[in-house]
Amino acid sequence: MQKRRGVLLQYFHWCSEGGGVLWNKLAKQAESLKKAGFTAIWLPPAYKGAGGGYDTGYGVYDLYDLGEFDQKGSTATKYGTKTEYLKAIDAIHSQGLAVYADIVFNHRMGADEKEQVLAIPYSRDNRSEPNGSKEQVTVYTRFTFPGRGSTYSDFQWMWHHFDAVDHAEEHPEDNQRIYVLEGKQFDDYVSAEFGNYDYLMGCDLDFGAEEVREELTRWGKWYLDTTGVDGFRIDAVKHIPSWFFPEWLASIHSHANRDLFAVAEFWDPDIEQLKSYIEQSKGALSLFDVPLHFKFYQAGIERREFPLDSIFSGTLVEQDPAHAITFVANHDSQALQALESVVEPWFKPLAYALILLRREGYPCVFIADYEGATYEDYGLDGEKHVIEMPSFKHLLDLMLRLRSEHLEGEQHDYFDHPNTIGWSYSGEKALAVVLCNGEEGSKSMETGLPDTEFEDCTGNIREHIKTDAEGFGIFPCGGESLSLWVRSRASVSNA
Repeated sequence: MQKRRGVLLQYFHWCSEGGGVLWNKLAKQAESLKKAGFTAIWLPPAYKGAGGGYDTGYGVYDLYDLGEFDQKGSTATKYGTKTEYLKAIDAIHSQGLAVYADIVFNHRMGADEKEQVLAIPYSRDNRSEPNGSKEQVTVYTRFTFPGRGSTYSDFQWMWHHFDAVDHAEEHPEDNQRIYVLEGKQFDDYVSAEFGNYDYLMGCDLDFGAEEVREELTRWGKWYLDTTGVDGFRIDAVKHIPSWFFPEWLASIHSHANRDLFAVAEFWDPDIEQLKSYIEQSKGALSLFDVPLHFKFYQAGIERREFPLDSIFSGTLVEQDPAHAITFVANHDSQALQALESVVEPWFKPLAYALILLRREGYPCVFIADYEGATYEDYGLDGEKHVIEMPSFKHLLDLMLRLRSEHLEGEQHDYFDHPNTIGWSYSGEKALAVVLCNGEEGSKSMETGLPDTEFEDCTGNIREHIKTDAEGFGIFPCGGESLSLWVRSRASVSNA
Protein backbone atom coordinates (compact mmCIF):
# COMPACT_ATOMS: atom_id res chain seq x y z
CA MET A 1 0.00 0.00 0.00
CA GLN A 2 1.16 3.50 -0.79
CA LYS A 3 2.14 5.62 2.23
CA ARG A 4 -0.70 6.95 4.36
CA ARG A 5 -2.79 9.66 2.71
CA GLY A 6 -1.34 8.91 -0.74
CA VAL A 7 -3.57 9.66 -3.73
CA LEU A 8 -3.44 8.04 -7.16
CA LEU A 9 -4.36 9.91 -10.36
CA GLN A 10 -5.58 8.01 -13.42
CA TYR A 11 -4.02 10.19 -16.11
CA PHE A 12 -6.20 9.21 -19.07
CA HIS A 13 -9.73 8.39 -20.12
CA TRP A 14 -11.01 6.28 -23.00
CA CYS A 15 -11.22 9.22 -25.38
CA SER A 16 -8.08 11.07 -24.28
CA GLU A 17 -6.64 13.21 -27.06
CA GLY A 18 -4.63 11.23 -29.62
CA GLY A 19 -1.90 12.39 -31.92
CA GLY A 20 0.92 11.52 -29.56
CA VAL A 21 0.51 14.43 -27.14
CA LEU A 22 -0.19 12.77 -23.79
CA TRP A 23 3.37 11.94 -22.69
CA ASN A 24 4.59 15.48 -23.42
CA LYS A 25 1.59 16.99 -21.63
CA LEU A 26 2.30 14.85 -18.57
CA ALA A 27 5.95 15.86 -18.46
CA LYS A 28 4.91 19.53 -18.38
CA GLN A 29 2.31 18.92 -15.65
CA ALA A 30 4.42 16.80 -13.32
CA GLU A 31 5.29 19.66 -10.98
CA SER A 32 1.71 20.96 -10.72
CA LEU A 33 0.39 17.45 -10.02
CA LYS A 34 2.87 17.11 -7.18
CA LYS A 35 1.81 20.47 -5.74
CA ALA A 36 -1.85 19.47 -5.99
CA GLY A 37 -1.23 16.53 -3.67
CA PHE A 38 -1.07 13.48 -5.92
CA THR A 39 1.52 10.89 -4.96
CA ALA A 40 1.27 8.42 -7.85
CA ILE A 41 0.23 8.50 -11.52
CA TRP A 42 -1.45 5.62 -13.36
CA LEU A 43 -0.55 5.77 -17.05
CA PRO A 44 -2.37 4.09 -19.97
CA PRO A 45 -0.91 1.07 -21.80
CA ALA A 46 2.26 2.36 -23.42
CA TYR A 47 2.82 -0.34 -26.04
CA LYS A 48 1.60 -0.73 -29.59
CA GLY A 49 -1.98 -1.91 -30.05
CA ALA A 50 -3.58 -3.44 -33.10
CA GLY A 51 -4.96 -0.02 -34.03
CA GLY A 52 -1.52 1.57 -34.14
CA GLY A 53 -1.56 5.28 -33.36
CA TYR A 54 -5.30 5.20 -32.68
CA ASP A 55 -5.33 2.29 -30.23
CA THR A 56 -5.93 2.96 -26.53
CA GLY A 57 -3.46 0.15 -25.82
CA TYR A 58 -5.98 -2.42 -24.64
CA GLY A 59 -6.02 -4.10 -28.07
CA VAL A 60 -2.42 -5.14 -27.33
CA TYR A 61 -0.27 -6.18 -30.26
CA ASP A 62 3.42 -5.87 -29.27
CA LEU A 63 4.43 -5.39 -25.64
CA TYR A 64 8.01 -4.53 -26.65
CA ASP A 65 7.03 -1.63 -28.93
CA LEU A 66 6.65 1.44 -26.72
CA GLY A 67 6.36 3.76 -29.69
CA GLU A 68 9.67 2.92 -31.33
CA PHE A 69 8.94 0.82 -34.42
CA ASP A 70 6.89 1.37 -37.56
CA GLN A 71 4.14 -1.16 -36.93
CA LYS A 72 0.39 -1.09 -37.48
CA GLY A 73 0.63 2.09 -39.50
CA SER A 74 2.59 4.24 -37.07
CA THR A 75 5.74 4.53 -35.03
CA ALA A 76 4.25 6.45 -32.10
CA THR A 77 1.40 5.06 -30.04
CA LYS A 78 -1.72 7.12 -29.42
CA TYR A 79 0.15 8.79 -26.57
CA GLY A 80 3.56 9.44 -28.12
CA THR A 81 6.96 7.86 -28.73
CA LYS A 82 9.10 5.71 -26.49
CA THR A 83 11.50 8.60 -25.94
CA GLU A 84 8.64 10.86 -24.85
CA TYR A 85 7.25 8.14 -22.58
CA LEU A 86 10.55 7.68 -20.78
CA LYS A 87 10.98 11.46 -20.42
CA ALA A 88 7.51 11.71 -18.89
CA ILE A 89 8.37 9.00 -16.37
CA ASP A 90 11.59 10.82 -15.51
CA ALA A 91 9.62 14.05 -15.02
CA ILE A 92 7.20 12.34 -12.64
CA HIS A 93 10.03 10.71 -10.71
CA SER A 94 11.85 14.04 -10.44
CA GLN A 95 8.86 15.28 -8.42
CA GLY A 96 8.97 12.28 -6.10
CA LEU A 97 5.83 10.72 -7.55
CA ALA A 98 5.37 7.03 -8.30
CA VAL A 99 4.43 5.70 -11.76
CA TYR A 100 2.10 2.73 -12.29
CA ALA A 101 2.04 1.12 -15.73
CA ASP A 102 -1.15 -0.39 -17.17
CA ILE A 103 -0.50 -3.93 -18.42
CA VAL A 104 -2.74 -6.21 -20.47
CA PHE A 105 -1.82 -9.89 -20.37
CA ASN A 106 -5.18 -11.47 -21.15
CA HIS A 107 -5.06 -11.35 -24.96
CA ARG A 108 -3.28 -10.35 -28.17
CA MET A 109 -4.84 -8.72 -31.24
CA GLY A 110 -3.79 -7.82 -34.78
CA ALA A 111 -1.83 -10.97 -35.69
CA ASP A 112 0.53 -10.75 -38.67
CA GLU A 113 -0.22 -14.15 -40.19
CA LYS A 114 -2.90 -16.82 -40.13
CA GLU A 115 -2.66 -20.50 -39.24
CA GLN A 116 -4.85 -23.54 -39.68
CA VAL A 117 -5.78 -25.56 -36.61
CA LEU A 118 -8.48 -27.89 -35.34
CA ALA A 119 -10.90 -26.24 -32.93
CA ILE A 120 -14.14 -26.87 -31.07
CA PRO A 121 -16.81 -24.12 -30.98
CA TYR A 122 -18.46 -22.91 -27.76
CA SER A 123 -21.24 -20.40 -27.26
CA ARG A 124 -20.22 -17.05 -25.77
CA ASP A 125 -23.05 -17.39 -23.27
CA ASN A 126 -22.28 -20.96 -22.19
CA ARG A 127 -18.68 -22.13 -22.01
CA SER A 128 -19.58 -25.29 -20.06
CA GLU A 129 -20.11 -27.47 -23.13
CA PRO A 130 -19.38 -27.31 -26.89
CA ASN A 131 -22.10 -26.24 -29.30
CA GLY A 132 -20.58 -27.90 -32.37
CA SER A 133 -18.14 -30.49 -33.63
CA LYS A 134 -14.39 -30.24 -34.00
CA GLU A 135 -13.40 -28.68 -37.32
CA GLN A 136 -10.40 -27.21 -39.06
CA VAL A 137 -10.43 -23.42 -39.00
CA THR A 138 -8.21 -20.64 -40.28
CA VAL A 139 -7.31 -18.19 -37.51
CA TYR A 140 -5.10 -15.14 -37.12
CA THR A 141 -2.78 -16.27 -34.35
CA ARG A 142 0.80 -15.79 -35.60
CA PHE A 143 2.62 -12.69 -34.37
CA THR A 144 5.99 -12.19 -36.07
CA PHE A 145 6.40 -8.42 -35.49
CA PRO A 146 8.01 -7.62 -38.85
CA GLY A 147 8.54 -3.98 -37.92
CA ARG A 148 10.53 -4.83 -34.80
CA GLY A 149 12.09 -8.12 -35.82
CA SER A 150 14.08 -9.68 -32.97
CA THR A 151 14.97 -6.43 -31.20
CA TYR A 152 14.56 -6.95 -27.43
CA SER A 153 13.01 -10.39 -27.99
CA ASP A 154 12.91 -13.05 -30.70
CA PHE A 155 9.78 -14.66 -29.25
CA GLN A 156 6.96 -15.11 -31.77
CA TRP A 157 3.42 -15.96 -30.75
CA MET A 158 1.73 -18.90 -32.51
CA TRP A 159 -1.55 -20.72 -32.14
CA HIS A 160 -0.30 -23.12 -29.45
CA HIS A 161 0.36 -20.15 -27.13
CA PHE A 162 -3.37 -19.42 -27.06
CA ASP A 163 -6.32 -21.47 -25.91
CA ALA A 164 -9.15 -19.77 -27.81
CA VAL A 165 -10.10 -17.19 -30.44
CA ASP A 166 -13.43 -15.70 -31.52
CA HIS A 167 -12.98 -15.47 -35.29
CA ALA A 168 -12.51 -18.11 -37.96
CA GLU A 169 -12.19 -17.28 -41.66
CA GLU A 170 -14.61 -20.08 -42.48
CA HIS A 171 -17.39 -18.36 -40.48
CA PRO A 172 -16.93 -14.64 -41.10
CA GLU A 173 -20.45 -13.64 -40.00
CA ASP A 174 -20.50 -15.72 -36.81
CA ASN A 175 -19.72 -13.52 -33.80
CA GLN A 176 -21.50 -15.63 -31.20
CA ARG A 177 -19.00 -18.46 -30.91
CA ILE A 178 -15.59 -19.00 -29.35
CA TYR A 179 -13.20 -21.55 -30.84
CA VAL A 180 -11.17 -23.57 -28.34
CA LEU A 181 -8.01 -24.68 -30.13
CA GLU A 182 -6.83 -28.28 -30.46
CA GLY A 183 -5.53 -29.77 -27.21
CA LYS A 184 -6.57 -26.70 -25.25
CA GLN A 185 -9.20 -25.86 -22.69
CA PHE A 186 -10.36 -22.73 -20.90
CA ASP A 187 -8.03 -21.78 -18.06
CA ASP A 188 -9.28 -22.57 -14.56
CA TYR A 189 -9.44 -20.34 -11.46
CA VAL A 190 -11.18 -17.55 -13.36
CA SER A 191 -14.60 -15.91 -13.01
CA ALA A 192 -17.46 -18.41 -13.18
CA GLU A 193 -19.67 -16.16 -15.34
CA PHE A 194 -20.96 -18.01 -18.44
CA GLY A 195 -19.68 -21.22 -16.87
CA ASN A 196 -16.07 -20.05 -17.34
CA TYR A 197 -15.03 -16.46 -18.13
CA ASP A 198 -11.47 -17.16 -19.22
CA TYR A 199 -12.15 -15.93 -22.74
CA LEU A 200 -12.73 -12.20 -23.20
CA MET A 201 -11.48 -11.18 -26.65
CA GLY A 202 -8.82 -11.61 -29.33
CA CYS A 203 -6.31 -14.42 -29.05
CA ASP A 204 -6.65 -15.61 -25.46
CA LEU A 205 -3.34 -16.48 -23.80
CA ASP A 206 -2.93 -20.01 -22.47
CA PHE A 207 -1.52 -19.46 -18.98
CA GLY A 208 -1.15 -23.20 -18.56
CA ALA A 209 1.64 -23.13 -21.17
CA GLU A 210 5.08 -22.78 -19.64
CA GLU A 211 6.39 -20.91 -22.70
CA VAL A 212 3.72 -18.25 -22.20
CA ARG A 213 4.50 -17.73 -18.53
CA GLU A 214 8.24 -17.56 -19.20
CA GLU A 215 7.79 -14.97 -21.95
CA LEU A 216 5.56 -12.77 -19.78
CA THR A 217 8.17 -12.89 -17.02
CA ARG A 218 10.97 -12.00 -19.44
CA TRP A 219 8.95 -9.08 -20.71
CA GLY A 220 8.17 -7.89 -17.17
CA LYS A 221 11.85 -7.77 -16.27
CA TRP A 222 12.71 -5.98 -19.53
CA TYR A 223 9.92 -3.47 -18.96
CA LEU A 224 11.09 -2.67 -15.44
CA ASP A 225 14.68 -2.27 -16.59
CA THR A 226 13.59 -0.07 -19.51
CA THR A 227 11.08 2.20 -17.78
CA GLY A 228 11.81 2.14 -14.05
CA VAL A 229 8.09 2.17 -13.18
CA ASP A 230 7.06 1.65 -9.55
CA GLY A 231 4.15 -0.70 -10.01
CA PHE A 232 1.36 -1.99 -12.19
CA ARG A 233 -2.35 -1.67 -12.82
CA ILE A 234 -3.29 -5.08 -14.20
CA ASP A 235 -6.19 -5.35 -16.63
CA ALA A 236 -9.03 -7.88 -16.67
CA VAL A 237 -7.79 -10.31 -14.00
CA LYS A 238 -11.16 -12.05 -13.69
CA HIS A 239 -10.27 -13.68 -17.02
CA ILE A 240 -6.79 -14.82 -15.90
CA PRO A 241 -6.04 -17.69 -13.45
CA SER A 242 -5.75 -16.27 -9.94
CA TRP A 243 -2.59 -18.31 -9.28
CA PHE A 244 -0.62 -16.62 -12.07
CA PHE A 245 0.02 -13.13 -10.75
CA PRO A 246 1.44 -14.10 -7.35
CA GLU A 247 4.04 -16.16 -9.23
CA TRP A 248 4.68 -13.43 -11.81
CA LEU A 249 4.95 -10.66 -9.23
CA ALA A 250 7.33 -12.73 -7.09
CA SER A 251 9.69 -13.06 -10.07
CA ILE A 252 9.41 -9.36 -10.90
CA HIS A 253 9.96 -8.29 -7.28
CA SER A 254 13.03 -10.49 -7.04
CA HIS A 255 14.45 -9.01 -10.23
CA ALA A 256 13.72 -5.41 -9.20
CA ASN A 257 14.99 -5.88 -5.64
CA ARG A 258 12.60 -3.14 -4.49
CA ASP A 259 8.98 -2.73 -3.51
CA LEU A 260 6.49 -2.67 -6.38
CA PHE A 261 2.82 -1.84 -6.08
CA ALA A 262 0.19 -3.87 -7.91
CA VAL A 263 -3.53 -3.23 -8.30
CA ALA A 264 -5.84 -5.33 -10.43
CA GLU A 265 -9.15 -4.71 -12.17
CA PHE A 266 -11.68 -7.39 -11.18
CA TRP A 267 -14.89 -5.85 -12.47
CA ASP A 268 -17.62 -7.32 -10.30
CA PRO A 269 -19.97 -5.54 -7.85
CA ASP A 270 -20.17 -8.68 -5.69
CA ILE A 271 -17.88 -8.19 -2.68
CA GLU A 272 -17.60 -11.96 -2.17
CA GLN A 273 -16.04 -12.36 -5.63
CA LEU A 274 -13.40 -9.74 -4.81
CA LYS A 275 -12.62 -11.28 -1.43
CA SER A 276 -12.33 -14.70 -3.02
CA TYR A 277 -9.87 -13.40 -5.62
CA ILE A 278 -7.74 -11.73 -2.95
CA GLU A 279 -7.63 -15.00 -1.05
CA GLN A 280 -6.84 -17.09 -4.13
CA SER A 281 -4.10 -14.67 -5.21
CA LYS A 282 -2.60 -14.79 -1.68
CA GLY A 283 -3.15 -11.09 -1.12
CA ALA A 284 -0.51 -10.18 -3.69
CA LEU A 285 -2.67 -7.53 -5.38
CA SER A 286 -4.95 -4.72 -4.31
CA LEU A 287 -8.28 -4.46 -6.13
CA PHE A 288 -10.37 -1.54 -7.30
CA ASP A 289 -13.43 -1.25 -5.07
CA VAL A 290 -16.02 -1.90 -7.76
CA PRO A 291 -18.83 -2.50 -5.22
CA LEU A 292 -18.25 1.02 -3.83
CA HIS A 293 -18.33 2.48 -7.36
CA PHE A 294 -21.73 0.91 -7.92
CA LYS A 295 -22.93 2.31 -4.60
CA PHE A 296 -22.01 5.76 -5.92
CA TYR A 297 -23.73 4.99 -9.22
CA GLN A 298 -26.89 3.86 -7.43
CA ALA A 299 -26.85 6.80 -5.01
CA GLY A 300 -26.66 9.31 -7.85
CA ILE A 301 -29.71 7.83 -9.55
CA GLU A 302 -31.87 7.26 -6.48
CA ARG A 303 -31.04 10.61 -4.85
CA ARG A 304 -32.78 10.91 -1.44
CA GLU A 305 -34.20 7.38 -1.70
CA PHE A 306 -30.70 5.95 -1.32
CA PRO A 307 -29.77 5.24 2.34
CA LEU A 308 -26.58 7.27 2.62
CA ASP A 309 -25.75 5.73 5.99
CA SER A 310 -25.20 2.36 4.23
CA ILE A 311 -22.88 3.71 1.51
CA PHE A 312 -19.96 1.54 2.66
CA SER A 313 -21.99 -1.59 3.35
CA GLY A 314 -20.77 -4.54 1.28
CA THR A 315 -17.72 -2.72 -0.11
CA LEU A 316 -14.07 -3.69 -0.16
CA VAL A 317 -12.99 -0.59 1.76
CA GLU A 318 -15.35 -1.65 4.54
CA GLN A 319 -14.28 -5.29 4.67
CA ASP A 320 -10.63 -5.23 3.54
CA PRO A 321 -9.38 -1.62 3.45
CA ALA A 322 -5.75 -2.68 3.11
CA HIS A 323 -6.50 -4.09 -0.36
CA ALA A 324 -9.03 -1.46 -1.47
CA ILE A 325 -8.38 1.11 -4.19
CA THR A 326 -11.36 3.42 -3.95
CA PHE A 327 -12.56 5.31 -7.02
CA VAL A 328 -15.56 7.22 -8.31
CA ALA A 329 -15.17 6.71 -12.07
CA ASN A 330 -12.68 5.39 -14.62
CA HIS A 331 -12.23 4.88 -18.36
CA ASP A 332 -14.47 1.80 -18.44
CA SER A 333 -17.37 3.34 -16.51
CA GLN A 334 -17.52 6.58 -18.49
CA ALA A 335 -20.40 7.23 -20.88
CA LEU A 336 -20.57 5.16 -24.11
CA GLN A 337 -18.16 2.48 -22.89
CA ALA A 338 -18.91 -1.23 -22.50
CA LEU A 339 -19.08 -1.03 -18.69
CA GLU A 340 -20.88 2.33 -18.63
CA SER A 341 -22.05 3.19 -15.11
CA VAL A 342 -21.88 6.95 -14.87
CA VAL A 343 -22.00 8.51 -11.41
CA GLU A 344 -24.33 11.51 -11.64
CA PRO A 345 -22.44 14.83 -11.59
CA TRP A 346 -24.42 16.17 -8.60
CA PHE A 347 -23.20 13.23 -6.48
CA LYS A 348 -19.55 13.23 -7.54
CA PRO A 349 -18.46 15.84 -4.95
CA LEU A 350 -20.01 13.69 -2.22
CA ALA A 351 -18.42 10.54 -3.64
CA TYR A 352 -14.97 12.12 -3.77
CA ALA A 353 -15.33 13.31 -0.18
CA LEU A 354 -16.09 9.70 0.78
CA ILE A 355 -12.81 8.47 -0.70
CA LEU A 356 -10.46 11.44 -0.30
CA LEU A 357 -11.40 12.61 3.18
CA ARG A 358 -11.29 9.25 4.93
CA ARG A 359 -8.26 7.26 6.01
CA GLU A 360 -9.46 3.87 4.79
CA GLY A 361 -8.44 2.72 1.34
CA TYR A 362 -6.14 4.17 -1.30
CA PRO A 363 -8.14 6.71 -3.37
CA CYS A 364 -7.86 7.17 -7.13
CA VAL A 365 -8.97 10.37 -8.92
CA PHE A 366 -10.10 10.16 -12.55
CA ILE A 367 -8.47 12.72 -14.86
CA ALA A 368 -11.77 13.41 -16.65
CA ASP A 369 -13.30 14.43 -13.31
CA TYR A 370 -10.25 16.52 -12.45
CA GLU A 371 -9.78 18.40 -15.73
CA GLY A 372 -13.18 17.84 -17.33
CA ALA A 373 -13.58 16.26 -20.77
CA THR A 374 -15.52 16.63 -23.98
CA TYR A 375 -15.64 13.78 -26.49
CA GLU A 376 -17.91 12.06 -28.97
CA ASP A 377 -18.39 8.39 -29.65
CA TYR A 378 -21.01 5.93 -30.84
CA GLY A 379 -23.57 4.47 -28.44
CA LEU A 380 -25.36 1.15 -28.49
CA ASP A 381 -28.07 2.83 -30.55
CA GLY A 382 -25.57 3.27 -33.40
CA GLU A 383 -25.76 7.04 -33.12
CA LYS A 384 -22.89 9.40 -32.35
CA HIS A 385 -23.21 11.28 -29.07
CA VAL A 386 -21.31 14.25 -27.63
CA ILE A 387 -20.40 13.80 -23.98
CA GLU A 388 -19.54 16.68 -21.64
CA MET A 389 -17.87 15.85 -18.33
CA PRO A 390 -17.55 18.80 -15.94
CA SER A 391 -14.32 19.62 -14.14
CA PHE A 392 -14.25 19.34 -10.36
CA LYS A 393 -10.65 20.56 -10.13
CA HIS A 394 -11.29 23.41 -7.70
CA LEU A 395 -13.11 21.15 -5.25
CA LEU A 396 -10.71 18.23 -5.69
CA ASP A 397 -7.70 20.48 -5.10
CA LEU A 398 -9.38 21.60 -1.87
CA MET A 399 -10.00 18.00 -0.79
CA LEU A 400 -6.41 17.03 -1.63
CA ARG A 401 -5.14 19.86 0.58
CA LEU A 402 -7.48 18.89 3.40
CA ARG A 403 -6.41 15.26 3.06
CA SER A 404 -2.77 16.25 3.38
CA GLU A 405 -3.22 18.66 6.29
CA HIS A 406 -6.33 17.73 8.30
CA LEU A 407 -6.72 13.97 8.56
CA GLU A 408 -5.17 14.04 12.01
CA GLY A 409 -6.44 13.15 15.46
CA GLU A 410 -9.21 10.75 16.32
CA GLN A 411 -11.80 9.96 13.64
CA HIS A 412 -15.47 10.06 14.66
CA ASP A 413 -18.16 8.65 12.35
CA TYR A 414 -21.80 9.79 12.36
CA PHE A 415 -23.48 7.47 9.87
CA ASP A 416 -26.81 7.49 11.66
CA HIS A 417 -29.30 9.04 9.22
CA PRO A 418 -30.35 7.90 5.73
CA ASN A 419 -29.96 11.35 4.17
CA THR A 420 -27.38 13.18 6.30
CA ILE A 421 -24.07 11.66 7.36
CA GLY A 422 -20.81 13.06 8.65
CA TRP A 423 -17.46 12.39 10.22
CA SER A 424 -14.85 14.49 11.97
CA TYR A 425 -11.21 14.52 12.96
CA SER A 426 -10.54 16.12 16.34
CA GLY A 427 -7.52 18.16 17.32
CA GLU A 428 -5.70 21.33 16.37
CA LYS A 429 -6.41 20.74 12.67
CA ALA A 430 -9.96 19.54 13.19
CA LEU A 431 -12.10 18.79 10.14
CA ALA A 432 -15.84 18.13 10.06
CA VAL A 433 -17.43 16.68 6.91
CA VAL A 434 -21.20 16.68 6.31
CA LEU A 435 -22.98 15.15 3.30
CA CYS A 436 -26.68 15.39 2.38
CA ASN A 437 -28.47 13.56 -0.42
CA GLY A 438 -31.90 14.95 0.47
CA GLU A 439 -33.00 18.19 2.03
CA GLU A 440 -30.61 20.32 4.08
CA GLY A 441 -29.46 18.78 7.35
CA SER A 442 -26.90 19.03 10.12
CA LYS A 443 -24.72 16.89 12.37
CA SER A 444 -23.58 17.40 15.95
CA MET A 445 -19.94 16.28 15.83
CA GLU A 446 -16.91 16.31 18.08
CA THR A 447 -13.87 18.45 17.19
CA GLY A 448 -11.80 18.51 20.36
CA LEU A 449 -11.79 22.32 20.14
CA PRO A 450 -14.14 24.02 22.63
CA ASP A 451 -15.55 27.48 21.96
CA THR A 452 -13.97 27.59 18.50
CA GLU A 453 -15.31 29.17 15.34
CA PHE A 454 -15.53 27.03 12.18
CA GLU A 455 -16.17 27.92 8.53
CA ASP A 456 -17.25 25.87 5.52
CA CYS A 457 -14.23 26.05 3.25
CA THR A 458 -16.31 24.99 0.22
CA GLY A 459 -18.20 28.28 0.50
CA ASN A 460 -21.50 26.43 0.25
CA ILE A 461 -22.56 27.84 3.62
CA ARG A 462 -21.52 31.41 4.42
CA GLU A 463 -22.36 31.56 8.12
CA HIS A 464 -19.78 30.45 10.67
CA ILE A 465 -20.61 28.17 13.59
CA LYS A 466 -19.07 27.89 17.04
CA THR A 467 -18.43 24.76 19.10
CA ASP A 468 -19.64 24.45 22.67
CA ALA A 469 -17.60 24.08 25.84
CA GLU A 470 -17.16 20.35 25.16
CA GLY A 471 -15.84 20.89 21.63
CA PHE A 472 -19.04 19.73 19.91
CA GLY A 473 -20.57 21.75 17.09
CA ILE A 474 -23.74 21.53 15.04
CA PHE A 475 -22.45 21.53 11.45
CA PRO A 476 -25.04 22.24 8.73
CA CYS A 477 -25.11 21.19 5.08
CA GLY A 478 -27.30 22.22 2.16
CA GLY A 479 -29.57 19.82 0.29
CA GLU A 480 -27.85 17.44 -2.17
CA SER A 481 -24.55 18.99 -1.21
CA LEU A 482 -21.56 18.79 1.12
CA SER A 483 -19.84 21.11 3.57
CA LEU A 484 -16.26 20.84 4.81
CA TRP A 485 -15.76 22.64 8.11
CA VAL A 486 -12.36 23.81 9.41
CA ARG A 487 -11.32 26.37 11.98
CA SER A 488 -12.05 29.84 10.69
CA ARG A 489 -9.13 32.02 9.72
CA ALA A 490 -10.00 34.45 12.52
CA SER A 491 -10.05 31.55 15.01
CA VAL A 492 -6.65 30.31 13.87
CA SER A 493 -5.06 33.77 13.97
CA ASN A 494 -6.36 34.37 17.50
CA ALA A 495 -5.19 30.99 18.79
